[in-house]
Amino acid sequence: MDVGLNTLYNIGSNYTIKLNEKEVLVVEDDETRVQKVSDSEKLEKEIEKEKELKESKNSSKPEELSTEEEELVKNLQARDAEVKAHEAAHQAAGGGMTGGASFSYQQGPDGKMYAIGGEVSISIPSGSTPQETISNARQAVAAAMAPGNPSGQDHAVAASARAMEIKAQQQLARERQEETTGLDTYANQTNSEDEKDSQSSLDISA
Repeated sequence: MDVGLNTLYNIGSNYTIKLNEKEVLVVEDDETRVQKVSDSEKLEKEIEKEKELKESKNSSKPEELSTEEEELVKNLQARDAEVKAHEAAHQAAGGGMTGGASFSYQQGPDGKMYAIGGEVSISIPSGSTPQETISNARQAVAAAMAPGNPSGQDHAVAASARAMEIKAQQQLARERQEETTGLDTYANQTNSEDEKDSQSSLDISA
């Protein structure tokens, strides 16, 4: 079979054989096929490059903070720890009277959120007896004043609990007084009835 000049034979996915002008077989890259592969590789490299760039930005962000920003982050971290410890102290001393803690947050220059304020609800149930109410009030005072640096609101809650305790103590005192008075009245009534009975018997025997 005669082979003409520049006749192409496909021998694979990436290469072809052809005859040059001197009719010598030469193996060359198939440019049309290699181009397709290059486009795909190029796209993958661009995606990988963008990914590395994002990771680089994220990892280097804290290092890009200015001195003032770093100081602010430190202050926010300290405040976050203080607020959370404060509310945890309320909950630990609450004895079941405290609810869950809720916090208000501020975003720092590093992109993180820090607690800058918080609160824990304290409910003071009235007891079925004055003694129980007194116990509940004292527990509430302990919960309100548990943190090392009670806030103005903490002092207000403690004052309300103490007022409740005083009222319960007054009620308990009244009940005890009434109980004592009742016993005295009962004793007087019993003595009076005995005297009447004694007088009646004397009259009858006469």
